[in-house]
Amino acid sequence: MLSERQEQIINESIKLIAEKGIQGFTIKNLSKAIGISEPAIYRHFKSKTDILLTILEDFTKMADMLSKLVDNEKLSAFQKISFIFNKMVDMFAETPSLVSVIFSEEIFKNEEVLKNKIIKILNKNEETFDAIIKKGQKDKQIKTDSNEKTLALMVMGSLRLIVKRWDLNGHNFDLKKEGKLLLKSIEKVLTT
Repeated sequence: MLSERQEQIINESIKLIAEKGIQGFTIKNLSKAIGISEPAIYRHFKSKTDILLTILEDFTKMADMLSKLVDNEKLSAFQKISFIFNKMVDMFAETPSLVSVIFSEEIFKNEEVLKNKIIKILNKNEETFDAIIKKGQKDKQIKTDSNEKTLALMVMGSLRLIVKRWDLNGHNFDLKKEGKLLLKSIEKVLTT
């Protein structure tokens, strides 16, 4: 569990990345934004990478939580896909600065530990969608003319593209509304 100061550092880090990009995310800039010294930040986190890993840990927990949804027999395959899709859209709409963290390719390339964390999150999400789609195909709820991996990639790619487009356009459209429209089209493509 994070202390109040650690939470503050994490929140300011996310804001700083959103405002200045990953290049502007320095301990010096972070300490100025919070109003504490650089050594004070290092008392709470070992490094900038440690801060980023902590941010990504929330995405890991979310991926794990959403993967448990696969076991819910009361929901149809598409209801499960829709729930996960909407949860992610809601998260980004409510905290737009998270887009800059999770979709910041610069973070992945230079730090092996961060790249591995992102790969783990992506793989977990892909496994979740694969399992939902595969079971949906078995239960005749999802079309079988494409394999589950291709369909999962289509869902994940669509989500990423709409969120990234929204972010790059300065949040000038209603992400939740556009997400729902996209989801209706995905439903037509996926369901029988």
